[in-house]
Amino acid sequence: MQLKLNNKLLNLSTPIVMGIINVTPDSFFADSRHKTPAKLLHSVEKIITDGGKIVDLGGYSTRPSAESVSAEEEISRLSFALDIILKEFPDIIISVDTFRADVARCIVKNYNVAIINDVGGGTLDSEMFGTIAELKTAYILMHTRGTPATMSQLAQYENVTAEVIVSLEKSLRRLRELGVNDVIIDPGFGFAKTLEQNYQLLKDLSCFSVLDAPILAGISRKSMIYNLLETTPENALNGTTAANMLALIGGASILRVHDVKEAVEAVKIWEMWKSK
Repeated sequence: MQLKLNNKLLNLSTPIVMGIINVTPDSFFADSRHKTPAKLLHSVEKIITDGGKIVDLGGYSTRPSAESVSAEEEISRLSFALDIILKEFPDIIISVDTFRADVARCIVKNYNVAIINDVGGGTLDSEMFGTIAELKTAYILMHTRGTPATMSQLAQYENVTAEVIVSLEKSLRRLRELGVNDVIIDPGFGFAKTLEQNYQLLKDLSCFSVLDAPILAGISRKSMIYNLLETTPENALNGTTAANMLALIGGASILRVHDVKEAVEAVKIWEMWKSK
């Protein structure tokens, strides 16, 4: 598979790693928060040197009970970071994590952003799909239900894998009808799913190949790992690596992670295992 990003083709025949950077004060994993230019640049440089291909930049925490942030504040946070990052690394592939169409429009029109990563999958802003078609960026379509404040109450499924696939297929069809071809699908681990449902999706990840789109696995240090292991996000790296390996076996093309070096190493081991 290939993605067209900023008029260049990105080959996904070997899975790639996306590094997470948050310019928020309240993301669930403290080490992903960046408030100073020096820390921001250091982290971006580390993502690159560790083998990451994409930087995913977020200005609004979507963890449960996160504080609401205005669109103006979200744009301000993202612009602050992008001004610094792109001055030093003008050719880096940037994904912006936002569920707001007006934020996506403003950021893409002012910066060299290649991907919009929408945790709402178009459900939190009815203008998002049309905006992506207008902007002609790549798009990460994630499955969720409700809002970050209500999603934990909406994890009722008869068959979680089948229902998530059907929901994503409907949205994917709408996007393709609008002319959006560079779509990445994300089952939405941790969003409106119980711990058991998350692991069912991980076990069934290969089923998502029916959608004929690259699969992103965003599992890094999430509660499905640290709650199962009775630990904390800070101590969930080993569990994350194990889960990422299962995602690779299931067909993930992109790993979205806090720890790029370890994820790149997992990809190398998976590639060698697959070749035998």
